[in-house]
Amino acid sequence: MGSLVWFLVFVVCVCSFVCDVKGYVSVEGTVVIDGETPIAETDENFVCATLDWWPSEKCDYKVCSWGNASLFNLDLKNVVFLNAVKAFSPLKIRLGGTLQDKVIYQTEDNKQQPCTPFAQNSSRLFGFTEACLPLARWDELNSFFNQSGALVIFGLNALHGKSIQANNVATGPWDSTNAASLIRYTVKKGYNIYGNELSGNGVGVRIDVDPYASDTIALHGLIQDIYSRNNIITKPQIIAPGGFFDYNWFQQFLSKTVGSLDSITHHIYSLGAGSQGNLVEKILNSTVLDNGAGVFRDLHSIVKKSQNPASAWVGEAGGAYNSGRDGVTNTFVFSFWYLDQLGASSTYDTKTYCRQTLIGGNYGLLNTTTFVPNPDYYSALLWHRLMGKSVLSTNFTGNRKIRAYAHCAKQSQGITLLLINIDGNTTVNAKIDVYGRVMHMQNRSNIHHHHHHHHHHHRKSKGTPLHHNKQASANNAREEYHLTPLGGDIHSQTVLLNGKKLTVDSSGVIPALDPVTVNSLEPLIVAPYSIVFVHMPNFDVSACM
Repeated sequence: MGSLVWFLVFVVCVCSFVCDVKGYVSVEGTVVIDGETPIAETDENFVCATLDWWPSEKCDYKVCSWGNASLFNLDLKNVVFLNAVKAFSPLKIRLGGTLQDKVIYQTEDNKQQPCTPFAQNSSRLFGFTEACLPLARWDELNSFFNQSGALVIFGLNALHGKSIQANNVATGPWDSTNAASLIRYTVKKGYNIYGNELSGNGVGVRIDVDPYASDTIALHGLIQDIYSRNNIITKPQIIAPGGFFDYNWFQQFLSKTVGSLDSITHHIYSLGAGSQGNLVEKILNSTVLDNGAGVFRDLHSIVKKSQNPASAWVGEAGGAYNSGRDGVTNTFVFSFWYLDQLGASSTYDTKTYCRQTLIGGNYGLLNTTTFVPNPDYYSALLWHRLMGKSVLSTNFTGNRKIRAYAHCAKQSQGITLLLINIDGNTTVNAKIDVYGRVMHMQNRSNIHHHHHHHHHHHRKSKGTPLHHNKQASANNAREEYHLTPLGGDIHSQTVLLNGKKLTVDSSGVIPALDPVTVNSLEPLIVAPYSIVFVHMPNFDVSACM
């Protein structure tokens, strides 16, 4: 019986594709990269992560996953935590979340008043009382940010002074007095803040566009006044509105905040609730991933047509809301969704993408209890180190389960390619065709330069691609970073880089992320359920010059 089963598998594989000894299908495909002109550009530091206010009492579906990850009690002296942030040099960190609109700030002239954290109260908005941020804790946080080199975006309380109506619409002007006090203290202490976020279009409460635009203009004026009075030239960016994307609301908001808004930001939980049992099926579905790019495309369309020069950000993205799902959003499989989101958003001129969370919930880049990196941490770090600002049009032909993105290499020559294989049974042998390569004098006799004008992301180029020839390629090499889950289990929280387990050592040091060097003549092999970053330093293209 066993021999018959093996024979049937063998016959099916031979008849359809090519099969290896384990019964995996092996197919060929081609990555087509247009290197003539970038199709988009991100910030130099595109990767961002969040720190939240949720206390340990925050529970979802009877699971309490936040531990001591709140901004109030997070252990800022943990060595692994410090090293994890320092490894990015720098990492953008957005401080905020649902409860930011229930936080007031202690002031220097009112230090004697009680300043307490959140307490559970089911009758209050979001199930918690208001809380107060002590200035001593703000000092501790900024000391950590300074030591780790983080770029800080601080989410202000946008509901302060407003009245919440029965329909959950907040009305009345924003009372900026308390925020102004914290900003003045921050300037006085010399703390560097990259941006201030006013987020009032989120879960539970809504602010109409006209008053919200007025509040944003007021925040811009406040920042200008305080920083100018202190002769500080570089001022924090004004970032808003947060919350879920609404086409008409965002379009009107942009038109009403010209000159006062630097970045327009939205939140993404496109996979639905963390309680769903089909999250993995969604992550491994090409159509679901394709549809996830729709919000980036729509916001890009609005920004491009607007007279407002503000750029697009993702201010918070956890994939699955209500703290994610243990065994999914903190395991290897979630890197498929996360890296695809980074790739897709960057093709539509998104400047920054903030992952929910750096630590906390079931979707943290770091384990909430041990601070040990989850697989997505290493995915984020490799993106940050390898993928540059300029985005190249990229198309993969041969298998819909391969997701392909390419950028100019970061702080290096050439191109970095990202391939994501969400097929658990197929190995892909990929060929790379690059348009728009620049001729060097020593290669002129071997290379045929081709100009091709490309206008749409993912539209296949029609011209003749520029291939390597054997003589030219013999001295070329590429650097490959293959990420796979331990034991082939996509639910593993341990990731392998080029077959080597990534672990933090006893001193809390983040492991080195070293590539394997491969001759450019060798095929690029993408294993089932794997992720590959490929740095090709010898691919000089017009877009990256």
